[in-house]
Amino acid sequence: MYLRRVEPRAVDWRSFAWRTGIFDTGRRPYTDVVEGTIRTPDHLVLVTLRGGAARLEVDTDCDHTYAGPDYAGAVSFVPAHCERRLRLRGVRAEWASIALRPELVTAFGDGVDIAPFTNVDDPFIAGLVAEFARLHACDGRLDPTYCDAMSHALAAYLAGRYGRRTGSARRRRTWKLPPWRVRRIADYVEAHLGEEILVADLARLVGLSTGHLHRAFRETVGVTPLDYINERRVRRAIAILATERVTVADLALRVGFSSPSHFARTFRRVTGVTPSRYVRASAEPGG
Repeated sequence: MYLRRVEPRAVDWRSFAWRTGIFDTGRRPYTDVVEGTIRTPDHLVLVTLRGGAARLEVDTDCDHTYAGPDYAGAVSFVPAHCERRLRLRGVRAEWASIALRPELVTAFGDGVDIAPFTNVDDPFIAGLVAEFARLHACDGRLDPTYCDAMSHALAAYLAGRYGRRTGSARRRRTWKLPPWRVRRIADYVEAHLGEEILVADLARLVGLSTGHLHRAFRETVGVTPLDYINERRVRRAIAILATERVTVADLALRVGFSSPSHFARTFRRVTGVTPSRYVRASAEPGG
């Protein structure tokens, strides 16, 4: 889901997109309070080019918060699909951002995981984004080949500078999913149990490669993503059987199985009995 709503809206907003990213820039005349929410399917790098704010408050569903001033040169990073809620007070600033496809970062290591950060001093990123802004101001556009090369350079820098994948102990920690990613996957699965759910869809949902998600999910939850999905389908089926009389074939379709036989096998693996035996046992006195 794409959400980038910050009010009041910046003026002189300019944007340029290329194959692997999007550049945006704008400015704010003096504004008492600015509030908004950002969530995108891309990693987002934000830089305050000029000016700043007396106070910036940030809260995310990725277990990251910040409270302090905003200032020229400050660099922030929001991972793909991580919701960032912000409030600025006493704002007069010019800003720019670069959105990067998540696969650009994972290309530099399948186990790379970059946590969100706010207002760090990073001259390399600040300078790179400022140069994008300068070139765009001069020509009104950017060269796609240049943008593609610089976005790969930025992704490599982020992975190497902020990615958590060095040292054996840290490498082990990268296999664990943070709570916000587990919650997002769980919420998505519950909302789509009656439909086809691909592990690749879940990986894109939380900005990881399919292989990384499979390993990290199993390490964190104790089962593979597919086993988790099937178990939740069976639990939904049990809830339906508690209140309705329905055939096994119809029940299979309602909880996302295209094949009644596959549903029956999965149901038996999870519960120890077949769906029909479960229904009979539930109907028996004391069942």
